[in-house]
Amino acid sequence: MKLVLYSKKGCHLCEGLEEKLREIDDLDLEIEIRDITTNEQWFELYKYEIPVLFMNTSKGDRPIPRMSPRISVAQLSKTLKKFNEQ
Repeated sequence: MKLVLYSKKGCHLCEGLEEKLREIDDLDLEIEIRDITTNEQWFELYKYEIPVLFMNTSKGDRPIPRMSPRISVAQLSKTLKKFNEQ
């Protein structure tokens, strides 16, 4: 499963989500981190929204609904599996 995380350095919510994604061991995840400060278009789109997570599918990137920063690793994994099945 390929995920794209829009983030920026110093964003504690972004860092927390990235850490949890990397802790998931029951899914084969490929995580691409995109720093919004390196691209003007990303910055304008997501400056007030980060972290923003997308799943890369055969139909293109699908935005994954925002999750609570308090979500557990197990619940995050379950949510990603369910989203992938849709």
